[in-house]
This record gives sequence, structure tokens and C-alpha cells, in this order.
Amino acid sequence: MNTTTLTAGDAAPDFSGIAVGAEFAEGKPFRLCDYFDEQIVRNSNQQGHTRGCTAQPCKLRDAWADFGSRANISGISTDSPESHRAFIELNSLPFPLISDTEKRIVRAYGVWMEEPEGGKGDPFRTERTTFVIAPEGRIKTILRKVDPYTHDRLLLEALYS
Repeated sequence: MNTTTLTAGDAAPDFSGIAVGAEFAEGKPFRLCDYFDEQIVRNSNQQGHTRGCTAQPCKLRDAWADFGSRANISGISTDSPESHRAFIELNSLPFPLISDTEKRIVRAYGVWMEEPEGGKGDPFRTERTTFVIAPEGRIKTILRKVDPYTHDRLLLEALYS
């Protein structure tokens, strides 16, 4: 089970990882604190190339114009940089994906689940969660267990509130 429970107002745990896509091209280091001068959206997905985890970033892609310059958006999962590159290319995503193969980031944010909810399914997984981080590095909003088909609208509401 996850042991970290972050709430709105908490300092966002800093992290670094390899990001691919958008300005990171084929893969460059990403460090969260380098973006603390702007609003940040850090979106955790369970695994690329699955139905829900494909729908969610594609809905963000389709609503990209609505987001304007409201936030620096990136996705994160435990998939490899190579898997992220293929996923970005296949789905024409306009934002980067960050690889967390060692699960340090998902654990720091409390979204790595050591056991399945209800005792069924994959014993290890990432909870589908989005963190909106305010410019000073504090968590503004947390969207937990989001529906991948309505996530884009919930995120827009959070960004404009």
C-alpha cells in the first residue's frame, strides 16, 4: 500500500527523471524544481498502450488549445523512455512523458500501490492521479482516481480556479 498521502497545500516533492517528447525530443533530464516559476500539471498514468491510459492523454491532446499557457503539462509512468517515445509518436502527444522505471517518483507522490484495491487485479500499479502544482512549488489541487474520459474537463476547472 502507498505510505505517502499528499494534500493540497503540501510542498510538491522535487524529482528528476528522463523526459521524452515536446522540448525534450528523444530524451533529456527533467527536474521539477526547474519549473517552480509556473503552474505545473504532473499526471500519473498506470501504463501506456492500455485503453484508459491512452484515452486520458489523447483527451488532453484533443483539448490542448483550451489549456493555452495555463500550465506546464507532463505525464509520468513507470514505462521506459523507449516506450514513451513510441506512445508519443503513435498518439501525436504535444507534451512530454517522464519515465520513472525505478518508481521513486510515484512512491514520493504516494501513487504507487503495493496491492490491488479490493484484492483483485495487478498487485502493483500506479493510481491514476493528477497533481496541479502552484508556481511556488505547493500542491494546489489533487485529482485522484480520475476517469480518463472526463479528466481533461476536471483539469481545466482546476487550472482556472
